[in-house]
Amino acid sequence: MNHMAASISLIMFVWSMAGSAQEPWPQFRGPQGNGVSHARRLPLRWDETNHIVWKTAIRGKGWSSPVLWSNHVWLTTATPDGRELSVLRVSGETGKIEQDRKLYDIEKPQYADRFNSYASPTPVLEEGRVYVSFGSPGIACLDSVTGATIWERRDFVCDHFRGAASSPIVFLDRLILHFDGADHQYVVALDKKTGRTLWQTRRSVDYKDIKADGKPDAGGDWRKAFSTPLVMLHANQFTVLSLGSKAFYAYDFTTGQELWRVEEPSCHSGTVRPVFANGLIYAAMGLSKGQLWAIKPGGSGLVTESRVEWKVTRNVPTRPSPVVVGDLLFMIDDGGIATCLDAKLGTEIWRERVEGNYSASPIAGAGRVYFQNQEGKTAVVEAGRSFKVLATNQLGDGFMASPAVYGKALYLRSKSHLYRVEEP
Repeated sequence: MNHMAASISLIMFVWSMAGSAQEPWPQFRGPQGNGVSHARRLPLRWDETNHIVWKTAIRGKGWSSPVLWSNHVWLTTATPDGRELSVLRVSGETGKIEQDRKLYDIEKPQYADRFNSYASPTPVLEEGRVYVSFGSPGIACLDSVTGATIWERRDFVCDHFRGAASSPIVFLDRLILHFDGADHQYVVALDKKTGRTLWQTRRSVDYKDIKADGKPDAGGDWRKAFSTPLVMLHANQFTVLSLGSKAFYAYDFTTGQELWRVEEPSCHSGTVRPVFANGLIYAAMGLSKGQLWAIKPGGSGLVTESRVEWKVTRNVPTRPSPVVVGDLLFMIDDGGIATCLDAKLGTEIWRERVEGNYSASPIAGAGRVYFQNQEGKTAVVEAGRSFKVLATNQLGDGFMASPAVYGKALYLRSKSHLYRVEEP
């Protein structure tokens, strides 16, 4: 109990420090994994010739989002055929590639859908360490100064079916990863110092090997998921929030024991990272039937009927994660319909079309929401109860990766380049 109390105090202190001038962006979707930046100043307008501090070509194909620590940018890339998997470190100050290291040669890569890449999971950072995942082909912990491998794991079995995409996360003493494939579905916690397995928990939902329409499952889509986990502090307990296929789970952070779950048999291939705010968990349940659920944490076992506060089924994203600012939830569906909801009640405040197709998750900062589309445009919208487009900015050849923030700058990864965008 003393160890848990000390851990909680430490985490609360770290979270209270969020908003410092050089706040790291250490994981997918930022400091707390929710897409929110505490920066007070961020760029509003830019193009290829204005407010670009630097632009650096990134070789290969990779949809992993940039992450930053001590003004160094980390990201992964791969050859389009998946035979070479690499990690890069870029100077946040100059844009110079400081490290470009091939980690793995893959003789027979698994299939990856053309919409995905072989380097889609985003690295996670902490002082002195970089944790990189390519799914079952390899997971590695690197020294962030030298780039040397501290430990690696290549023994996890998972047919990723359409490619790996779930990003690893670091919390306290462990690294947590999802493996939701066509053959196996489980969650793992590793000792972050050694890579040793601390616990491994299988998904408990009954997949039944049939689709929701009753037809035989010809592939793995109804068992496959792409989502990144999130650790929640609730009732003095750290809980791993984890979206799989057909179900959303809560696991005990220490033991990996399943605490509770909600099920939606008609939804599969969950991709969106959950958000915890206002005492609720917001989870877009997956493909087939887009649904955003607000789940009240707690309970035991199957709690679908007792813990789901509200559901939204209109224009719910299957790829971009939502972002919550105060009592407002903002989301954009894959086809460019942006929606603002009352985050506590689920009632719609506004819904408007924003041009383009979307995979990148939006971020919020400086009173704005930034939506980036696959065609290279960023729509900057006021984070308020009235729909107001503040600016529309065009760059490069399209965005699959989500933005990162460091200081007053945005770091944007297009399909071929990495940009630092900052107004004077």
